[in-house]
Amino acid sequence: MTPAVVPRLARLGASISLEKDAGLGATFADGVYKDVSFSSGVGALVSDADVVLAVQPPAIEAVEAMKAGALLVSFLYGAANPTLVEALRDRKITALAMELIPRISRAQSMDALSSQAALTGYYAPLLGAVNMPRILPMMTTAVGSLRAAKVLVMGLGVAGLSALATAHRLGAITEGYDVRPETAEQAQSLGAKFVDTGVDARGEGGYAREFTADEKNHVRGVLSQHIADADMIITTAAVPGRRAPVLISADQVAAMKPGAVIVDLGAEGGGNCEGTKPGETVRAGPVTIVGPLDVPSALSEHASELYAKNILNLLASIVKNGAIKLDFSDEVIAATAVSHNGEIRNEAVRKAVETYASTNEKAAG
Repeated sequence: MTPAVVPRLARLGASISLEKDAGLGATFADGVYKDVSFSSGVGALVSDADVVLAVQPPAIEAVEAMKAGALLVSFLYGAANPTLVEALRDRKITALAMELIPRISRAQSMDALSSQAALTGYYAPLLGAVNMPRILPMMTTAVGSLRAAKVLVMGLGVAGLSALATAHRLGAITEGYDVRPETAEQAQSLGAKFVDTGVDARGEGGYAREFTADEKNHVRGVLSQHIADADMIITTAAVPGRRAPVLISADQVAAMKPGAVIVDLGAEGGGNCEGTKPGETVRAGPVTIVGPLDVPSALSEHASELYAKNILNLLASIVKNGAIKLDFSDEVIAATAVSHNGEIRNEAVRKAVETYASTNEKAAG
């Protein structure tokens, strides 16, 4: 919650309490906040709150300290955190998961995945550049010219397009690839060449469907040469709550030129590249593979600014005159709600929790 957003939240009729020193990492000292109270303990902070705002999924202890019937807004990834969802259900907490904001026009201002992905994509070419033994732009010197580097971006969602734009501004020769052919025009508008494999794998909800075996072989054949020619590759393929798809195999890595760099933005989900180690920078033969985690935190000031506005826009739709009014006929609320009044409302999360509970029962038996 940034200082600029606090007054706008207060105008909804809310009083605001913040965790002491929580903003220091994003350059926001406690002293710059006006008309807020501070608490040094999470338990005391949430115990009487009607609405709890967070970034990452909260600890079970924090949920247990919340009062029954409170509203939680944060990233949750419920299918991957079944014990957390059980705690939310048992405390009758209404939990709205920011990663489930639907990708519709009306909800764009609430879409935290997209706002954070734009920053992640911007940062990726910079991260790659500092791990390369060569420069990105063409440069003419008194002793000759240095050619521009080739940057291939795989996955042209928000992060991928942002990465393409940044790499192009830095002077690289850019190429973009995505299984959705409609992204070709977007890549070309950013000065990049689109790698067309002839395979259309558009899926539901703005994400790609899985390839058939024949499609995988065809796409692999087309992409292998582009991978081998690249000085830097940025991979961005991710599906919330699921393992990231592998886009680059170990033998494709081995065929890359010495000094090439892969920045794997799918590292949080296990990695888009064979050889990626999440949270580490490693050498794989001639190639450096960077597997960054929580990239938006490297740009914490702007990441906080965007996320705070996403939260504000969501709350503005459900807080009226200081009271919470949830309308489950609203497409945004219906899609985002994980739990409410002792029930798990999201079907995928409910199935994951039931599977987890059943597995534990069998193990105990």
